[in-house]
Amino acid sequence: MRVVAALLLVTAVLGGCREQSPVEGMPTVAWENPPANGRFDYQLGGAYPPAAGVAIVDRDRTAQPAPGVYSICYVNAFQTQPAENTWWSANHDDLLLRSKGDGYLTDPDWPGERILDISTDAKRAALAGIVGDWFAGCAKQGFRAVEPDNLDSYTRSNSRLKQSDSLAYARLLKERAHREGLAIAQKNAPDLAGLGFDFAVAEECAVYDECDAYRKIYGEQVYEIEYTDNGIDAYRQACRADGDRISIILRDRDVVPVATPGYHYEFC
Repeated sequence: MRVVAALLLVTAVLGGCREQSPVEGMPTVAWENPPANGRFDYQLGGAYPPAAGVAIVDRDRTAQPAPGVYSICYVNAFQTQPAENTWWSANHDDLLLRSKGDGYLTDPDWPGERILDISTDAKRAALAGIVGDWFAGCAKQGFRAVEPDNLDSYTRSNSRLKQSDSLAYARLLKERAHREGLAIAQKNAPDLAGLGFDFAVAEECAVYDECDAYRKIYGEQVYEIEYTDNGIDAYRQACRADGDRISIILRDRDVVPVATPGYHYEFC
């Protein structure tokens, strides 16, 4: 999710498709947003065949894109995945944020997810190279967009990171995504406006009364996920308010595959 060079972007919207002007001999790359208000499925807990009528599927970068639909590639871009901690420590230990003691700073809500150190230009560029290669892998597999998660990690960094660090790193991710021909989503954090991302993936915006903030920026290209452990009221309220304008789904918190205990999926 990153690039070192700042790219000169020309916005030309034609049926949702935007183009990036050539830079230093680089060919023009086009990317396209997901279908506005298209039926959406969030499959981070495991891939399964999308139901009839689903137009957009979001899967982890380690999975294959869903054939025949618009596929979004989930990438944990601001924190580690616990299963990859050994790799990070062995290869890029200097890019992991440390606590004031000897330990790593981790997300208190997601045990084992270590926060990446985006505190300097050099570290942001290095991380942009690593995550950018993951973006390139998503594109090679056939995904058409990326969803970089944990944009708001700085709020869980014990003040070690600033909002400006997150914004600077996010801009590198946007540039790299577009260079790879991928659209890029703003994942949560509606207060971080002005990033110029292409669409939004918004979790629990009805619960936290944030949905209007996304729609003001992204119009109909907001893809909202509400969760069953919050009850049904927020989801129903969201459907009444915005169900005819944006894609809204209700999923189980662990987003497990269909036919797995706990699975739940509704849309409006």
